[in-house]
This record gives sequence, C-alpha cells and structure tokens, in this order.
Amino acid sequence: MVSSPSSGRTVAIFGAASDIAMAVARLCAQAGDLLVLVGRDDAALSALAADLAERGAARIAVQKADFGQVAALPGVVQAAWERFDGIDVALIAYAIQPDQPAAEQNPAAAEAALIVNFVSPALLLGEIARRCKAQGSGTIAAITSVAGDRGRKSNYIYGAAKGGLHRFLEGLRHSLHAAGVSVVDIRPGFVVTKLTAHLDRRGVLWATPDRVAKDIFEAIASGRPVLYTPWFWQPIMVAVRGLPRWVFHRTSF
Repeated sequence: MVSSPSSGRTVAIFGAASDIAMAVARLCAQAGDLLVLVGRDDAALSALAADLAERGAARIAVQKADFGQVAALPGVVQAAWERFDGIDVALIAYAIQPDQPAAEQNPAAAEAALIVNFVSPALLLGEIARRCKAQGSGTIAAITSVAGDRGRKSNYIYGAAKGGLHRFLEGLRHSLHAAGVSVVDIRPGFVVTKLTAHLDRRGVLWATPDRVAKDIFEAIASGRPVLYTPWFWQPIMVAVRGLPRWVFHRTSF
C-alpha cells in the first residue's frame, strides 16, 4: 500500500473510468480522500465508486460528462467544484487514440482527436485554474504522453495534441506559480490499458496502470512539475529528442 501523505483532500478526477485514473483513485481512497468521479460511463463510475467506498474513501460523488462537448465544460467544472465545496486536487485523465492512417484520410476523425486530446483538456484546465487561483491553493495534474515530445509518423496527430498540452501546462505553471498552485504534467510511456488494446503490448517497456498510478500519486503529493513514468522514459526521450533529423527520418517508430 502507498503511504498517505495528504489524507482528507478533495480530489476530482475527470475521465475517472480510464484504467490509469481508476488505479489513482484507488490510492486516493486508501488515503481517505474525498473523491469526485467525472466521466461518460455511468455504470463504470458507479462500480468504481462502490469499490472505492470499500477501500476507505471518505466520501464519493459521481458526475456524468461528455468531454467532447466543449461548450458544456464550464458547467462540468462548476458542478464538480460544488460537490464538496471546493477541490484540492484536479486530475485530467481522458484521451482517445486515433487510427493515424485513417485520421490522415478523414478530417472529421482528426478533428475529433484534436478536440478530445487538446482543446477539451486545455479549456477544462483553464476553468480549474481560475478557481484554484482564486482560492490560492491546489494541485492541477494532467496525463499527457511521451508521444508529445517529438512528432513521429506513426502517431503525429495524437502526439501533436499531447505536445500542445505540454506547452499549455508549462504556461499554466508559470502563470499560477505566484498563486501557490502546482501544475503537474504526467507523461506516461506504454501502458497496458483499453487505449492501447490495438497494439502489440509485448516487451519490457510496457507498464501496468498500477505501476504508473503509484508514480502519479506521489508526483501530485510533491507537486513535481513534470513526471515521466516509469522513470526510464525520461532518458529514452532525451535520446529521441536529441537524434539528428537525418538519423530520425531513417527510423521506423
């Protein structure tokens, strides 16, 4: 069991039914946190809430939301904020993995991926940031990806959205520093989740949601600005970013 550095916080998880988010929620429940679970799947959220209650969550609220409907996002944040009269930690954990070749041929599919993976979380982060700044405290965390570190032919639509989110979080962190609000950019590598079910998941670089969740839980507690998880992705991405273009263009990944 992970230790409980900040028991009793109010933690809102947007995209709570994702595999990584559920693993983080279980750690928060064990720490005695109050949890606001926001997502699209009522049945999955209700099942998760029942499990978290058994694990020790102080209180749990379930809230349905469609993150692709960006006009509704201010209301989503407002409703989450009012569940337990404020939020100490907000975790944004939703994404979709587009089929890269198909999205290159279908502008609507590319647009949907960019909205859910960048536009929606950026607008949601802005709404949360205004409230955290007003209260003078809080931690805002978002799951991005190592895919945002350098554009690759195999997933550059997804990677572009995540790379944009890297810059957004960087600017948000700069903006909120004086207000005492922490901003955590979480960059997982390969994780065995529903999002990657279509990929060949063999090899030593793959991690479980529980392994990644432990790193996320500790990074949120410490307010670490950027987290590569598992740790070995940081030196890997330093090497990938440092490859000269003429070498990089000869790779197949």
